[in-house]
Amino acid sequence: MSVNLLVDILMPKLSDTLHLDMLKDASKNKNASLYGLHWGDPNKNMNLKFIRDNYLYRYLNPEHTALEIGPGGGRWTRYLLSFDKVYVVDYHQELLDELERNFSVPHLHAIKNNGTDFPGIENNSIDFIFSFGVFVHLDREIIDDYLRNMKSILKQGGNIVIQYSDKTKKLAQANPGFSVNNPTMMRKMVLSHGYTILEENLTILKHSSIMRFTLPST
Repeated sequence: MSVNLLVDILMPKLSDTLHLDMLKDASKNKNASLYGLHWGDPNKNMNLKFIRDNYLYRYLNPEHTALEIGPGGGRWTRYLLSFDKVYVVDYHQELLDELERNFSVPHLHAIKNNGTDFPGIENNSIDFIFSFGVFVHLDREIIDDYLRNMKSILKQGGNIVIQYSDKTKKLAQANPGFSVNNPTMMRKMVLSHGYTILEENLTILKHSSIMRFTLPST
């Protein structure tokens, strides 16, 4: 059996309770203000602060609509609240409930999806899509489905920022929970759906990479 096939078999599926188990473990830590901060606080970690400032703050617009995939406890969601409307999407209702306990604001809308879809979100309605800490764990087939479904809801010229697993890096190779992916594979998937890649950062993170892409105007 090839190494890639073995890793694919071991990868958690969308229905796996991995994230729910991590939420339960984190809830035992009374000092943690938000679920997810134990992986790094963008207000304190220099690399995450760079991502916050360059891949999120740059696109804040009080007249735009944003969407976050896999918000966890709101580690990154809190920075998105300056948008006019914010959708957060997750497969697990328990994680959405955790987020809503932390943030009770009228323009934040939690949506439980079926894996890779965006129920109730209108076509061509989203200006900015962000996901961090999610796609690093997703098989390429699931990523491909997400990329396909994003096309209908994203406005032309809108921005998508995705962090993904980079198995060219040693820390990703050593982590069995990181999916088999790398910049070459990610570029191929993104371009195959007609997106235009605007920006990449392959060095700021030691186990993953960042890509910003868009749907070109016709």
